[in-house]
Amino acid sequence: MSALPNSTSSDASEAARSALEQLWSEANLPDAALARIALRGAGPGIASNFAVGDAAQASLAASALAAAEIRQLRGHARQEVLVDRAHALAECAGWFSLDGVTPQIWDKISGLYPCGDAVGAPGWVRIHANFVHHRDGALRLLGLEPGSRTERDAVKAALRHWPAEAFETAAAEAGLVVAALRSFDEWDRHPQSTAIGPRPVSIERIDGPADADPVAWPALAATGRPLTGLRVLDLTRILAGPVGCRTLAAHGADVLMVNSPNLPNIDAIAELSRGKRSAHVDLEQHDGRETLRRLVRDAHVFVQGYRPGSLAARGFDPRTLARLRPGIVVASLSAYGSSGPWAGRRGFDSLVQTATGFNHAEADAAGAATPQAMPVQILDFASGFLLAFGAQAALMRQQREGGSWHVQVSLAGTARWLRGLGRVAGGLDVPRATSVPAQFLVSEPSGFGRLAGVRHAGELAETPPLWRLPSMPPGTHQPVWAN
Repeated sequence: MSALPNSTSSDASEAARSALEQLWSEANLPDAALARIALRGAGPGIASNFAVGDAAQASLAASALAAAEIRQLRGHARQEVLVDRAHALAECAGWFSLDGVTPQIWDKISGLYPCGDAVGAPGWVRIHANFVHHRDGALRLLGLEPGSRTERDAVKAALRHWPAEAFETAAAEAGLVVAALRSFDEWDRHPQSTAIGPRPVSIERIDGPADADPVAWPALAATGRPLTGLRVLDLTRILAGPVGCRTLAAHGADVLMVNSPNLPNIDAIAELSRGKRSAHVDLEQHDGRETLRRLVRDAHVFVQGYRPGSLAARGFDPRTLARLRPGIVVASLSAYGSSGPWAGRRGFDSLVQTATGFNHAEADAAGAATPQAMPVQILDFASGFLLAFGAQAALMRQQREGGSWHVQVSLAGTARWLRGLGRVAGGLDVPRATSVPAQFLVSEPSGFGRLAGVRHAGELAETPPLWRLPSMPPGTHQPVWAN
């Protein structure tokens, strides 16, 4: 099992509460709701020089409190909300098993490599090779044999002749996923850094030819979870986006995950599909685009994790979506933001950690000679919770103000937010746990086998979160709304 945190203090972290309050204020949500949330646990909670515990707890708390506030908006009294720090960090570790087996989540070629020493430009790069086409593309770029027989030593030897940023650029031009190691100072001077907005969650009204009235929501029973009856289209695949939509499903949303039949998925799709229905729609085909338009016309939220401009080229940019469904909330996730020279660049949590300075800073704090990753993929999970928070905040704004809304979150923006939470004195001295705390686990049948994983950490007193639907493989369901 993966390393998970320990948390013994019963006193809430003031830094986590401050971060939550700032997120809440920036979204223009009612201050009165903040009196209803408790944050349990303090201290680092996990071995990192950064405030990973604060980021996990605050982002998850924002999404849980927003769900409770939507229930209040739907005619019910406010309820108490609790987020335990150890539980939040356990969820961010992303551990799961299928039929008692914990899948290997990293390809052997994935990871950090020294490079450039043979050409007088020593540095480091990180290669992401979890998808076969990314792995084989990187191997071809290095002049190596594609396929599973090539070992890390061959990659390391080939990279001796590549300066880090030259390999990063060549890989990006080939549509691959590679990041050169940078320090914070180097990232701060990079033009993409200056293109990232100051807030981790952007919520803006979509300008269109006609404004929209508040969308009528179905009545909510006293025992109904906050998002019951609200429809969410989930066009995401890799961690952050599916985590955000899974969070909405935990609070009752009807989430339809829409995958392409032509694209691969990671093994974690089993853990990320809890509470959702899962359909195939081919947006390369006219009929597939028409199917998606039909789904959009009855959706409340449209979540997408394609690179900026990709869906727009297929006729699904925010303005067009708002014309199809006046009053819709569009939530967009990207690696590096929607503007700047890297806006269209592919990226994952591990790569963004490397590019934006975190791997360098963790190593520096530890006195290590090699770059160090953070102990969990906090950029993915915090971004997912922030995406869920932003979508719910926009839903509330839509009910109060009308209009259609666009929410934007990026991994690099979350990285900036995490960095702004400060360093943790003694954070690297926290011992690493070796098993998942049993009280956070749940085991359930799924279409992938017996699935064990961490239950959702955003606890609502009167409407506890749960995933009503079992996780099923992509394409199991028809691309239609359940009701």
